[in-house]
Amino acid sequence: MSLFRLDASIRIDGSHSREIADIVEAEWTTGHPDSVITRRHLGIDPVPATAWAAAVAAGETEESRRTPEQKYAVALAAESADQLIGSDALLFAVPLYNFGVSQHFKTWVDLVLTDPQLRPGSEPILAGKPAVLVTVRGGGYGPGTPREGWDHATGWMRRILADVWQLDLRVIEAELTLAGVVPAMAELRDLAGELRAKAEENAREHGRALAGLVAV
Repeated sequence: MSLFRLDASIRIDGSHSREIADIVEAEWTTGHPDSVITRRHLGIDPVPATAWAAAVAAGETEESRRTPEQKYAVALAAESADQLIGSDALLFAVPLYNFGVSQHFKTWVDLVLTDPQLRPGSEPILAGKPAVLVTVRGGGYGPGTPREGWDHATGWMRRILADVWQLDLRVIEAELTLAGVVPAMAELRDLAGELRAKAEENAREHGRALAGLVAV
């Protein structure tokens, strides 16, 4: 059994997305104590910003004429694709940053999509693979809030993971994660605590489901 876990938080300590994903991982480990867990920490070890362009250029260049940068990008894309394809289950922990998807996650996805195995239009080799996405938002973006519709990340991530890659996706969301440190959000701290508790409950539920969907 194997689990691939990807984190995109730029924080090492105090990351809400990592803490919630840890609960999912713990449930997975309980179900599969001898499983192999492959980790990718994009927030602290990002994909080079130029890798996507280099991989795209490599796809238009004869292999014998590729530059060292292009060869590296192709190899990195293949390695990333193989990690997804070779794992039995997937766990993504990606926070909302500045109303959009994490640049580190977006760069990684763009690179992965250059690999022939996962290129758009190819056979959906990941179809049906169980996966959990943990995403957190510092503010409130729900219906009726001042920033309703400002979350431009969660929908995009669902499109990639559930629609393009056709993963069997479960999503865990938490909001108001900045309430504890932003004075202007002090009145929202009780609600933030309730939302965090609900997210942790969902993490336990989805973590058990993730483990149960993969046969020993």
